[in-house]
Order: sequence, then C-alpha cells, then structure tokens
Amino acid sequence: MKKLIFGLCIFFILITGIKAEELKLAQNAKSAILIEASTGEIIFDKNSHEKLHPASMTKMMSMLLIVEAIEDGVLKWDEMVTVSENASSMGGSQILLETGEKMSVTDLFKGVAIASGNDAVVALAEKVAGTEQAFVDMMNKRAQELGLKNTNFKNPHGLDATNHYSSAYDMAMIAKELVKHDKVLEYTTIYEDYLRENTDRKIWLVNTNKLVRFYEGVDGLKTGYTKEAGYCLTATAKKDGMRLIAVAMGEPDSATRNSEVTSLLDYAFAQYEVTDLLKNNTLGEYKIDKAKIETVKIVPKQQVTTLNKKTDKNKKYSYDIDIDSIKAPIKKGEVVGKLTIKEDGKKIRTIDLTVDKDVKKANLLELYLRYLKEMITGNIVFK
Repeated sequence: MKKLIFGLCIFFILITGIKAEELKLAQNAKSAILIEASTGEIIFDKNSHEKLHPASMTKMMSMLLIVEAIEDGVLKWDEMVTVSENASSMGGSQILLETGEKMSVTDLFKGVAIASGNDAVVALAEKVAGTEQAFVDMMNKRAQELGLKNTNFKNPHGLDATNHYSSAYDMAMIAKELVKHDKVLEYTTIYEDYLRENTDRKIWLVNTNKLVRFYEGVDGLKTGYTKEAGYCLTATAKKDGMRLIAVAMGEPDSATRNSEVTSLLDYAFAQYEVTDLLKNNTLGEYKIDKAKIETVKIVPKQQVTTLNKKTDKNKKYSYDIDIDSIKAPIKKGEVVGKLTIKEDGKKIRTIDLTVDKDVKKANLLELYLRYLKEMITGNIVFK
C-alpha cells in the first residue's frame, strides 16, 4: 500500500443546544429515524431497529433494483413491457393495468414512484428478473449486500405478508442508496402526471407523498399504508447542500405521519449543517505504468463530508489516504484505495476511492512511441 496523508483542519464552537434524543419528536410513531444522507449519521432515533411491516415503502428496494438494472443495461427506459395476468391482478393501490397491455418502463416507473402502483411494480419486477419470486430473491440479496439485519421481503409491493418486515433504520439505508440515483428523484418529486393521456383509459397520477408539494426541498421518497403497518413514510429533502432522510413507521393517520416527519426535517435543517472537506472532489493525479494515459485522477466514491451542529465550531478534522498499486486496465468505479476521515484524531468514517475514468492498457507500439518521446524531450537520461 502506498500511503499518502493529507491534513485538513476545520474549527467549530462547542455544542450549545438540546440533544435530539431529548426532543419530543415522532411521539406517535412506533419507530422513526432521521439521518443525513452523505455521512449516514443518525440525528434522531426511536426504536429504529424494531421489525415492522413496511407497507409500500418496500417499493424503495424495488425501485433501487429497477434503476440499477437500467444502469447496467439490462433494461431501458423506453423499453415496452407486456403486463402479465399476475401483475394486472394485484390489489391495493394500482394504475389499472390490463393483462396483455404494453407500457414503457418510464411510465411504469412513474406509476410506482408517484402513485405507488402495485401492478406497475410487479410488471417491472417480472421484466427485470423473469418472475416475481426471482425479483424478491434479488431484493433480499441486495438487502444483505447493504448490511440490513432486520429486513426480509416476501413481495416487491409491500402488501402485508407473513415474514415480510423491515425497520426504520433499514428503510433509511435503502433510501440512502436510492437517492444516489438522480433519475429516481426526477420521478419521486413529481406531484401529478398522467398516463395513457391521449386514450380513453387516461389515468391521473397524484403523488401519495404530499410533502413533495407542501415542504420546500422534499423530492421523495415513499409512503406506505396497510392495516398491519399503519401509516408510514420515508421522506428526503435537500437544502443548502444537506440531504436528510426521515422515516416514520406505524403512525395512526396520514396527517400525524406528515406532521411528525415535517417536524423531524424542520429540526435538522434548523440545527445542523454539512461541511464538504473536499470541495473539488479530487485527491490529485496518480501515475499508472503501461497505460494508454499516463496519469489518472483519484476521486472518492461518495461525498467527503461531515455533519455538525451549526453552533459547533470547535472540532478538528483530517483525513488519511491509502492507495493501492494501480495497474492498467482499470475501470471507473473500481476501488483503488481508502480515505479515512478523522474527528479530533479519531476515525469516524471510511470512503472507497476510485479513478475518474476508465484506463486501458497501452500496447507495445504506444509504449515504444512514448519511450521515444521521452528520449526526445530529455525525460530519459542515459548515463
């Protein structure tokens, strides 16, 4: 390992305010959690690891798998999906799909993100995995990859089923992964839209998450309700460079749910701020032997940020960088090292590092021409 150490200091004053856990927030929820998305730090917690019915918040994992399939080239936004009898027979919230109907991935995704259509999410699940059950297996595998310990899915839509459960913490972690995909937020922020607009089967979609319309900065994510689950909501909002994720489960009614999630967001935006420790998002260039390009930029795979009380100006931050020996070929996204953030000398977070572009291996001719160039320019000196 080649170790590079970069020091960075930021000063903050002492905390003066009440601790979040002492506040009377989310009093009616069975469980709740509030996190900052870039750091994953927990601002408020109430029974967040309790296993509960997640209702349609389940669809966040479904949307994550669908958008990942699109990014991996398995699916395309303009691709047409033929609706199966299984998908069209889904109860609960739906966009009234008919067996044999063809609808684009884009419109089906809208049906999930805006109107929470059970039929739409099953149609997409079958398109991605072949069968609904195979998709559910993918959901549980992805949950394991994310380190979720209190989640088990039995369907992609969230209707109550035996052994179908999650927790507020796990829902927040799924949301944290989901908001990395800007395309998802383009749909979850829509308040109203239409499907089949120029047909006699036109349907009006209205976002089940009313905070999208009534709370500044909210651009997602997912509501949920069943008799067993009660009223649930995972909401995300961004202001002044800080993205929050709030989850409330088991609320008595939608008005209380929306009010208590609003209070969580209000508290955090009033009290906290995010500082970016790496404003240009690069850690310099690194030389790669025998590559088509001689140097490549090293970049973090996520934001290098810290979360602090606005009144806290006394903390000192630094980071250490460990970079592996990089050899071509290498693809953008591959892990090439680690960045460790320290608060007052204590490790608080580790972030994977990658390269900013794909790097191909140079052929013999390219290496020979590079060698000649270095000779001509005097970079190679014979003794």
